[in-house]
Amino acid sequence: MQWMRQAIRSVVVGSMLARERWQSGVAYNPLSSEVAQDPYPVYAALRARGPVHHSRLMKAWLFSRHADIDIILRDHQRFSNDPRKGTLSRDQRAKLPAEDEFTMLFLDPPDHKRLRALVNKAFTPRAVNALEPHIRNLLGALLDDIDDPAGFDLMQAVAQPLPVIVIAEMLGIPPEDRAQFKLWSDQRARILEPMITPQEREVAESASRAFDAYFLPIIRERRAAPQDDIVSALAQAEEDGDRLDEREMLNMLRLLLIAGNETTTNLIGNGFLALLRYPDQLQRLRDDPSLIPLAVDELLRFDSPVQTDFRRVLTDCEVNGIPLKQRENIVLLLGSANRDPDVFEAPDTLDVGRGDRSHLSFGRGIHHCIGAPLARLEGRIVLEVLLERFSRIGLRGEPPRFRNSIVLRGLESLPLRAVRA
Repeated sequence: MQWMRQAIRSVVVGSMLARERWQSGVAYNPLSSEVAQDPYPVYAALRARGPVHHSRLMKAWLFSRHADIDIILRDHQRFSNDPRKGTLSRDQRAKLPAEDEFTMLFLDPPDHKRLRALVNKAFTPRAVNALEPHIRNLLGALLDDIDDPAGFDLMQAVAQPLPVIVIAEMLGIPPEDRAQFKLWSDQRARILEPMITPQEREVAESASRAFDAYFLPIIRERRAAPQDDIVSALAQAEEDGDRLDEREMLNMLRLLLIAGNETTTNLIGNGFLALLRYPDQLQRLRDDPSLIPLAVDELLRFDSPVQTDFRRVLTDCEVNGIPLKQRENIVLLLGSANRDPDVFEAPDTLDVGRGDRSHLSFGRGIHHCIGAPLARLEGRIVLEVLLERFSRIGLRGEPPRFRNSIVLRGLESLPLRAVRA
């Protein structure tokens, strides 16, 4: 019966995409492995056809241009992050989390403002910058563990473990629990994908329950006896006499788990692959390491770790002359906006000296990524240390493949060969 359901689904999806292509000349298929490996040609086709595209498969309007997406991201009064405020099928509504389990990512003001004010206290620039020496030491230890630089996987050796260790230590997780922590993060991150399978959702929900069971006693301990970690900071944070309750604490920790792990892993992997495919740009960084901070933002723009965001229309309105109706669903193709030629000169070319922070990889407005300074810091340190440690770095074996997803874009592996300096 499973094969029959899959066959029927394939026919239905094919029919929707054929009609979409017939009506507009282009179709966006989030289920396509070809799109997962390289979405940028489809993005270019969408931008060329017009400012907005209707996806029958996603039951949403797709925005692909920087100007439109920037407006929508900044306007929380007309566009909501809350999926409950869009048009949902019965099946989609049944899959929503319980009302008290919505993280800050999916909430609007005033709830979002209140939670953001409390968590901001745990992510001050001073606290993030103070981590640099320790992150350098952690990365050095990871590179020391590479048996043979002539053949290693950058994802396994650096990109996956480093962000996990950093956020785990910030949360006060002991070293022996990091592997479990990473597994929960990977499983939970799939919940962000709109095309998640029922099996993946079941695994993600199981991971959430295990995560909550792990952290609940820790939250209670930190309330009674604070330590130098984010759990304690959140437990003690207060704004106008308001504090986070236990459920809000668990939701916030779930969000930090994914935000502090998955996205930075993808920044390191996607970014270094881009540099290896543009060896002249890699050499520019070797010749002038002062360009590395600029390079981090260019790598974020060129192949963003977060490719897609979502909004729901709160009231009938227009965006640059495009009419939208209340409760309609919107898909924001951030990866497309970051390659918009109206904003970026030669957008499909990597230029580590570009020096342009107009990219939308961290979002805009009230939902701008709270962990952006930490991601930039980790990305900069990784580039600096890898170029110091190895005199030559190149790809090894088959071309790297990206995982099948449309929200979080990241590599399955990145096999390298290197020569120690």
